[in-house]
Amino acid sequence: MALGLSQAEVAARAGLTQGKVSRIEGADTVPTLPLLRRLAQALDATLTIALDGDHEEVSFTDRRAA
Repeated sequence: MALGLSQAEVAARAGLTQGKVSRIEGADTVPTLPLLRRLAQALDATLTIALDGDHEEVSFTDRRAA
């Protein structure tokens, strides 16, 4: 999804600090499910989490693309 938003813009939409968004994006922190939900809402996206054995995947899908 390419919305062209800066970290500061995503943070403002999600009610987070830019530093928190930076840590999540840089994999320096493990986001909680409620935090991922806030980010999905901020990005107007659907959040999908897949867990299978040793593999996990988190993806955001732009709702406007549907």
